[in-house]
Amino acid sequence: MVKTAMRPAILLVLATAALPQDWPRFRGPNGTGIHPSANPPVEFGPGKNAAWKAAVPYGQSSPIVAANHVFLTGSEGEALVTLAYDAGSGKLLWRREVKPTHAQETYKANDPASPTPASDGRNVYVFFPHFGLVSYTHAGRERWRLPMGPFENFYGMSASPIVAGNLLILICDQNTNSFVIALDKDSGEKRWKTARREHREGWAVPIVHEDQLITVGTNRVESYHLSTGEPRWWMTLPSYGSMGSPVVHGANVIVTSQGADDPWIPSWAAVIAKLDTNKDGKLTAEECKDEKDWGGHFPWIDADHDKFVTAAEWDEAAKLGIGEWGAVAIPLASRGRVEKPVWRVKRNVPYIPSPILVNGVFFMVKTGGIVTALDPATGEIRKQGRSEKALGEYYASPVSAAGRIYIANEEGKISVLKAGAQWEVLAVNDLGEEVRATPALGSDAIFIRTREHLYVFRGSSQSGSGPALKKKR
Repeated sequence: MVKTAMRPAILLVLATAALPQDWPRFRGPNGTGIHPSANPPVEFGPGKNAAWKAAVPYGQSSPIVAANHVFLTGSEGEALVTLAYDAGSGKLLWRREVKPTHAQETYKANDPASPTPASDGRNVYVFFPHFGLVSYTHAGRERWRLPMGPFENFYGMSASPIVAGNLLILICDQNTNSFVIALDKDSGEKRWKTARREHREGWAVPIVHEDQLITVGTNRVESYHLSTGEPRWWMTLPSYGSMGSPVVHGANVIVTSQGADDPWIPSWAAVIAKLDTNKDGKLTAEECKDEKDWGGHFPWIDADHDKFVTAAEWDEAAKLGIGEWGAVAIPLASRGRVEKPVWRVKRNVPYIPSPILVNGVFFMVKTGGIVTALDPATGEIRKQGRSEKALGEYYASPVSAAGRIYIANEEGKISVLKAGAQWEVLAVNDLGEEVRATPALGSDAIFIRTREHLYVFRGSSQSGSGPALKKKR
């Protein structure tokens, strides 16, 4: 580790220096997806309620907002880039670059700048899987760096760091040697590190509840003592790969995992009979290249990376996501293994977007623009429907302010819902650009990263035109 600042041993404090109006990490305050006081516009677009936009390098990390700064990351060629903008004017305040320290292929749906930055209100922390962690002051001065990797994750790493008191925490789930690590946020020194032996590749971002660090993995949901990293409780929860962050409701934590009752790939007997052209009892990537449903996942199925898939590897891969998956509520006071949840719903669970709890209603959003509202106390479905003008794929997680929910599909259509058990669509705003990053919220603004731009919309929460768009470079 290279350090430019050192501090003595920490005193763990569960509050950070982030201000109430900040959006300091992935999905805002403690990952809830909710801004407590923001009032962003309902209707917006390039010609309506637009404040400014900036051309940005490609990356799927989400923007964050802290102390009137907007931070995000991207990649240009071999440069791994951190950018800081003035949240009010859109002026680029600084740009910092680091170079990859190791070569690592990135799956087509991922990229080298997927993890979202985090801030404690004075400093910013960024994680690049091809480099490691680096911390800057809000003025752009490097404080410390910690090289990490290479990681063994075929689909790429994308879990984001979070700040909890004086700790910076990062989940690193991979094919082998998964772990969660806590660092002193001011020095980058390790405070604790806990192996996650039951977990393979995963991408979920944890939350904090009192002295619990709660995270979802590919095979189970788990709670750790925040101060020590010691396991507190866990429950088996199979999935196709952990994605969504947990949410807390009263005495329970609610998590989602998409799985299935049947294997996601055909039987070994069927596939070997169809594709084993040389009759050697194994499969090669060449033999599987035309299989659209699973052929692109051949390197993951080939667990020992010997360029062949055997019956044992195939059968192990077929187990992914099989079991008691779904949306589940787990008591926060649990200890050890949790045998069964308070409730479980195995219906229309999203794969990538995290759930959100607004106005006493638990919401899930998934591909196809399907919105499901549940009673968080019982799991009973209150309403299920679609945002009809915004179908397609959903990668961004929902965010909420002022009793409204904002959901963005990949096509760049952002639906605004009136939150409630009988939710309704208030508006659908079309940016005409690809959106995969989760929006950030400010006091009167919504910050949306598209494939090529960072847009900021602010103004009246009612319909109507705003100022002309200002372009920033």
